[in-house]
Amino acid sequence: MDPALSRAVPAAACQGAGVPELPEVEALAGFLRERVVGRVVAGVELASITVLKTFDPPVTALAGLEVRAADRHGKWLDLDVDGLHLVWHLSRAGWLRWYDVVPERPARPGKGPIALRVRLDDGSGFDLTEAGTRKRLAVHVVRDPAEIPQVASLGPDPLDPSFDRDALERLLAGSRQQVKGLLRDQHLLAGVGNAYSDEVLHAARLSPFAVAGRLTEGQVDRLDAALHGVLEAAVADARGRPAAELKDAKRAGMRVHGRTGETCGVCGDVVREVSFADRSLQYCPTCQTGGKELADRRMSRLLR
Repeated sequence: MDPALSRAVPAAACQGAGVPELPEVEALAGFLRERVVGRVVAGVELASITVLKTFDPPVTALAGLEVRAADRHGKWLDLDVDGLHLVWHLSRAGWLRWYDVVPERPARPGKGPIALRVRLDDGSGFDLTEAGTRKRLAVHVVRDPAEIPQVASLGPDPLDPSFDRDALERLLAGSRQQVKGLLRDQHLLAGVGNAYSDEVLHAARLSPFAVAGRLTEGQVDRLDAALHGVLEAAVADARGRPAAELKDAKRAGMRVHGRTGETCGVCGDVVREVSFADRSLQYCPTCQTGGKELADRRMSRLLR
């Protein structure tokens, strides 16, 4: 196996890359399908009790069971372990650290970024890690992923073949929500977050504050093409990459998100930013807002 596949991901690498979204989570699911399906769980070590959101079945019930599948639900990863499901959401600072050979020393509670370690019968395995002090990594052990309210309430997956232009138009119809917020709402559309919504709206040449239900037919056409085009390209780029490379690849592929002050590669204007309490969005005025700069949410009303 390629040595790069066993590289540990430094805690710092999890910071500043944002929440893993559909393309990265799909790539992680593929990464796990190749490496864990058919393997038997030798043991699970819980290093952070706060990440475990369920107690029945216990996490120890996974030991001795075979991994049957690795799937994705929006931004959630799901390992089917002989009928039990280990399901997790990485949130902003979580990540997966793969080992060809798991360290012999057990994961120690309260020491470092490791939250949970899974050992497999061939000596390989992985850690779920979380950097920083805001602990939002969520791990569930359930008999059915639908037992998790956040999974059960997910909207359609934008890459599902059934989610076509008509489905998008129905989603937008009558909505008073800003299109940026609608794209990020996991109850309406599963898997798109802050970064890829910026990228989709840039490709669609739409203001992030345009009202979803007021988009014209042509704007809906552009949004549909951008949503599928951006996500499909990102999935293709992420496919087959080692887990350790996915966050850097995501950052490198962004055209506007995280590129405040840089030059738009489409028109040459400067990428601008609107800041909120816990996040920011990036956009190109020339491409998206008729050359007008979005100063804040109040100013955005002028640009709808």
